[in-house]
Amino acid sequence: MTGPLAGIRIVELAGIGPAPFACMMLADHGAEVIRIERPGAKTGGPDGDPAKDILLRSRKTIAVDLKSAEGIAVVRDLVASADGFVEGFRPGVTERLGLGPDVLLKATPQLVYGRMTGWGQDGPYAQAAGHDINY
Repeated sequence: MTGPLAGIRIVELAGIGPAPFACMMLADHGAEVIRIERPGAKTGGPDGDPAKDILLRSRKTIAVDLKSAEGIAVVRDLVASADGFVEGFRPGVTERLGLGPDVLLKATPQLVYGRMTGWGQDGPYAQAAGHDINY
């Protein structure tokens, strides 16, 4: 794909809402976006077909078991060749997985680590889910 972000690789580890929306826009501008999905995840339109979910367009997708050491190693390998990493979990989730900014930035110092939380990393609503795409 061509565009101002051609040659940029982004790894997306996000479920629904703002992070997939942001990554859709990055892909629309030419970035290569690799989305990490849970094995057997039902994403996409009403029938689970990702081709029918506009937010998932222009992506490469890989299914990875994030509860296994092998799965975490796969994600770390992908991130090692990436320019950016976008995650959309509640605070502390990627740290528990071994994919927090301290770990990934130590291994890949030039990485841009993006967090898309609903209510920030701390404060009274930090652990509340946030899925609106218009933050």
